[in-house]
Amino acid sequence: MISKEEQIKNSFLYLFPAIIGTLIPFLTLPVFTRILTKEDYGVFALCQFYAAFVNGIANFCLTYGFERNFFEHKEVKNVAGLLYSTLAFVIIASTILGFLTYTFRQQLSHLIIGSSEFGSLLFWTYCSLGITGLKNYYLIFYKNSENAKPFVLYTIVESIMAALISLFMVAYLRIGVIGLIWGQLWAGLIIFSILSFQFVRMLPVSIEREALWDSLKISSPLTPRIFFGVLGNQFDKYLIGLLGTVGGVGIYNIGQRVAYIVFYYMTAIQNVFSPQVYRRMFDLGEEGKASIGRYLTPFLYTSILIGLLISLFSEELTAVLTPESYHDAIDIIIIFSMLYGSYFFSKQPQLIYMKKTYISSIINIFNIGINVAINIPFILRWGAIGAAWGTLLSGLISGSILFFISQHFYHIKWEYGKVLSIFIIFFGSSIAMIVMRNFGISYEIRAIFKTVSLALYLYLGIVFNILSKKNYLLIRSIMITTKNGAHL
Repeated sequence: MISKEEQIKNSFLYLFPAIIGTLIPFLTLPVFTRILTKEDYGVFALCQFYAAFVNGIANFCLTYGFERNFFEHKEVKNVAGLLYSTLAFVIIASTILGFLTYTFRQQLSHLIIGSSEFGSLLFWTYCSLGITGLKNYYLIFYKNSENAKPFVLYTIVESIMAALISLFMVAYLRIGVIGLIWGQLWAGLIIFSILSFQFVRMLPVSIEREALWDSLKISSPLTPRIFFGVLGNQFDKYLIGLLGTVGGVGIYNIGQRVAYIVFYYMTAIQNVFSPQVYRRMFDLGEEGKASIGRYLTPFLYTSILIGLLISLFSEELTAVLTPESYHDAIDIIIIFSMLYGSYFFSKQPQLIYMKKTYISSIINIFNIGINVAINIPFILRWGAIGAAWGTLLSGLISGSILFFISQHFYHIKWEYGKVLSIFIIFFGSSIAMIVMRNFGISYEIRAIFKTVSLALYLYLGIVFNILSKKNYLLIRSIMITTKNGAHL
């Protein structure tokens, strides 16, 4: 296992893409929301719903099998065979489904969006997410190798490139919402091509059918999870469009995109703790269960800290990023911040490690059922904000079930007292913000409440010895050596 210093250094490296991903909306969203309408963002969100759904099927959840089996195929030759076999399989599946999408694009557009005129947008969105899915296998290789620098470099370059191309197409060429898709597509294609060239030079191409088959045995039971998981996570947008308006989908999508900073940041942190969690599972046996629980508490605290910041200051973020016509998204941002914060537990690979992946699919089938059952009356009664509350409620129910089942098969000894304290402040502050806004409490009082909530959470970090002088000096030392180029 790598040292604590190296893990902290990797944490900073993995946070760079999250920081860039946070800054980009501050630079681009104020431009896009003043050119593109709520309806444009609604169409964009519905196209992404379809693209995520079909690309999830094309990938057969092989990212999970590849990530897990990477640690079993330790020899370079075997890892290379696993990587290229996985890529070849996904490319073939994606091509077949891409051909079907192109052939029936108008019919699909009419079914999903309500108009056949968005067929091309639907197809290019599928292509864009497909390239991103392929590129992720290379990035997983870097992550599992605990080689953070190339992972971070390629992620940042792609984010900046996509933003610049999209800005050029939307703001200068004025080609509409398809500029967002083409920006992502071209950036992803360029990075995927560069990575492919680098890996072919680094790892000679080889096909290992047995390695692919082993991954498929782990991943294929998860395919229904993607099938129903995408429906569960994205079906709310479809229901808003069906039961409400495409403009409502746009407001909902903007709120979700801003709150997604929480999920994006948490995923960056996951890139640090995930390899360590796997190593403790494989190497420490029973001792690893207690070790993992203690190890994850600081990551949970720092992940929720970002969720708390986004939740508390959602109205300020919305005022900076969007014109007034989008400000109905404020409460949606708070609600999704709570939802994404709760996802920390679902990011733990207990069921994958125990090869019980079919259980995740069963839970996702349950999740889509409860999501639809809750969302239909909520959307009919309260529109987009009702969909947000319904999605949070169904997510917490299915997430709790997944947590208890995962614990049954691989019992991580969480520090429950600390976990509970973290979520009491997070959820309590978030709900209080919604209540105060809806009851017309003055902004001055809300600002004081935000300050007190944040101070209380920081004090909690001091009590838990996460925000400590020792950790501060360690981080300071790492930052100085990094700045001087001693280790990077």
